[in-house]
Amino acid sequence: MTPPTVHSAAAPDTVDSGRIAAHLARFAQLTEAGEGCTRLAYTPLEREAHAVFTRHMTGLGLLVHTDPAGNTIAELPGDDDTLGAIGTGSHLDTVPHGGGFDGIAGVAAAMEIAEVVARRGVTHRRKWRFIAFAAEEGARFGQACNGSRMVAGLTGRADLDRLVDRDGRSMAEAMSAVGLHPDRIDDARWRPEDWHAFVELHIEQGEVLQSRGADIGVVDLISGSTRLRVAVHGRATHSGGTPMHLRHDALVVAAQCVTLGDRLARDEKHHGTRVTVGRLEVEPGSITTIPGAVDFSVDIRDVDTVRQRDVARRLAAEFDRIARAHGTSAQIDVLADTSPVLLSAAIAGQVRDSCAALGLSYRVLPSGASHDAQQINRIAPAALVFVPSRNGLSHAPQEFTSAAHIAGGSRVVLETMIRLDAEG
Repeated sequence: MTPPTVHSAAAPDTVDSGRIAAHLARFAQLTEAGEGCTRLAYTPLEREAHAVFTRHMTGLGLLVHTDPAGNTIAELPGDDDTLGAIGTGSHLDTVPHGGGFDGIAGVAAAMEIAEVVARRGVTHRRKWRFIAFAAEEGARFGQACNGSRMVAGLTGRADLDRLVDRDGRSMAEAMSAVGLHPDRIDDARWRPEDWHAFVELHIEQGEVLQSRGADIGVVDLISGSTRLRVAVHGRATHSGGTPMHLRHDALVVAAQCVTLGDRLARDEKHHGTRVTVGRLEVEPGSITTIPGAVDFSVDIRDVDTVRQRDVARRLAAEFDRIARAHGTSAQIDVLADTSPVLLSAAIAGQVRDSCAALGLSYRVLPSGASHDAQQINRIAPAALVFVPSRNGLSHAPQEFTSAAHIAGGSRVVLETMIRLDAEG
């Protein structure tokens, strides 16, 4: 497509990496005690991070509101309010003891882009919206991308009672506790006719870009994810008084389940499948007691939707078989299930053209992690722009992406939004 006549080449050059670094540093201060950054979904700390976003956007003159799901949306009116909006943004919550860049980089980029557009008077016909999504991480309630799933109509009111954290508090209760309105989440749903496109910036969380020396990743496909919760029930007895042939050890069962998932994902028929057990709790947790109960999570990811669900079914059946063979039982529940998503090829083309216009190198690659753009793509055509992650580390205190790289990605997003704004 021919670039728009507005000053698209000049506007991205005004992006300031220093302002982006300041935003990142401010959000990093909002954390629980301990290593890394801990700011869980639907907690006062997450709400305070959204308040920081609100104050910045309000100060720029944008119209800001928080919807019943907890998403904060800032809007710049366009010259023609009959046209669908263009949006960008990401999330502000983290995993426990995570980093200060996953999600936050995309929100900082949105704050910087809004500042450039508002203060430089970048002309645009469409509404431009800047979003801080709520509860993207699945660390607390097991399901990821909650705020974006709610606006896409993929998570409803009944789900908010079903999804609970490890303390037994439902998502609905957690939302109410921080002043949100779970009974009104249907009001948060977006209408496709109100939208033209959405572009999210995110750190890669891998090392493809770093290893290939590329500035930008243009994502074509986002993996799906099926998450299971497995509760194995055995019998807790004395470790010295119970002979091996009379034991019903829940941890032995869980260990076999864990290694089975790893073996399956590594065989040649499952190239592209990833199986992870990231949480395992043992009771009663005594050195002299045979484990009587084990609760663990399984995260199955794949770019092939049929294979993803087949692996989940196969693992559930095998877990049950292993448990029975040891005289124990296994309760297996599906916590969340999201299909892989092909993102908009047209917007990805605009992203590539933007990279070329700005003199930035890029690679087209898939995303193994879930993102808000994956859910928004069901409402409006969406794109996902990656910036490099140092050594591929993420969901860890060592997570790092330079402000310069985020600024480069922000320039690409801004240039892309300008091009999208010029479309008929």
